[in-house]
Amino acid sequence: MAWLAAGLGFAAVFALMLLGVPIAIAMLVVGFAGIWMLMGEGAAFGMMGQVPFNTTLSYELSVVPMFILMGAIISRTGMASDLYRLCNSLLGHLRGGLAMATIVACGGFSAVCGSSIATAATMAKVAIPEMRDYRYGEGFAAASVAAGGTLGILIPPSVIMVLYGIATGTDIGQLFIAGVVPGALAVSLYLLAVWVHARLHPAQAPGGRKADRAERLRLVAPVAPVVLLFLLIIGGLYFGLFTPTEAAGVGAGCALLIAAFRRVISWRDLFDSLVETVRTTASLFLVLIGALVFSNFVNLAGLPDALSSLISGLGLSPLGVILVILLIYVVLGMFMESLSMILLTIPVFFPIISAMGFNPVWFGIFAVMVTELSLITPPVGLNLFVIRGVIPGLAIGAIYRGIVPFVLADLVRIGLIIAFPAIVLWLPAMAAR
Repeated sequence: MAWLAAGLGFAAVFALMLLGVPIAIAMLVVGFAGIWMLMGEGAAFGMMGQVPFNTTLSYELSVVPMFILMGAIISRTGMASDLYRLCNSLLGHLRGGLAMATIVACGGFSAVCGSSIATAATMAKVAIPEMRDYRYGEGFAAASVAAGGTLGILIPPSVIMVLYGIATGTDIGQLFIAGVVPGALAVSLYLLAVWVHARLHPAQAPGGRKADRAERLRLVAPVAPVVLLFLLIIGGLYFGLFTPTEAAGVGAGCALLIAAFRRVISWRDLFDSLVETVRTTASLFLVLIGALVFSNFVNLAGLPDALSSLISGLGLSPLGVILVILLIYVVLGMFMESLSMILLTIPVFFPIISAMGFNPVWFGIFAVMVTELSLITPPVGLNLFVIRGVIPGLAIGAIYRGIVPFVLADLVRIGLIIAFPAIVLWLPAMAAR
């Protein structure tokens, strides 16, 4: 019964998505219908009234609009260009240096943006024209931005980490702290991928102009506020100075002060930032509400217990279970965007992971990293299409070929955190002391 009900539910969600129905509405409708069939009309309507009310009144969710506002303001201050110019002055003269500078700048911008799509779109406008000037391979140039953009959901603050924490009851501050070391590892492996590709295909990744020391020093000052803002948020969480919600408020307030100090944001820009925040928050809340209703249906159908029994019957080791989940995420990532994938699967996977003794913080970072991979894997890698939309004339086939080194780097990174969980858990453990 559990397999049939849940299977029909997932099939109905995917069918509605194929018909063009937004995933939030698809999950909401299927979850409502499923609860009605399992528990009756009263339970279904009661759930539809209770879940939206409780979700929108959640204190923990107030962190979401604040971090979105922080990213919206920062993206309008021109700091992406400043970050890229500084990174370019340090790395651009190396073979593949412009791509390396793009990766590092994406990592820095992600630290105050929290959105992969925003990071990819913003950095594409800054980095790709310059790489074109130096005759970089079109596909490789676009792929370096797409890969760097994925850092937006791993390097804290991350909206997906917030939603994972709320859905599973995991400490959001611990998730943020846990994302720092894997984020640095991600940047390092992407730089290694660029270095290897530049050696194998030197014509696609030539060196650029070498900046002198005076120019580099001059470029440090404009990006200092970004670094200080990141250190303030993560340091405050690490030392327990404020909660994630307070950190979001501090981040948004400081972003506004930085924009005012730089005198690069108008009242119109501020209004647009607020409108963008409202729209993004509303869409995220709708997706979350739909996912919660659907997850209640899945739980009532008994799928987590049935899946746990199946895994026990198969005799899979904990590593085997993680590899199966990884494979499922990789397949889903070829057809779904990251947020929907997390919210759709976590209600199914998390009870199994918890029963097998996995650390919920570790699994949260693992899930985020796998969904990062989904942003750059064909045929629906969202970042690839975002960049193609921002920069006209890019051939999607060339981007697919260019992304291969970065996909391999992501697979290596996922393998490392599976083999060595301390990569994720060491810093949160230090903060808890």
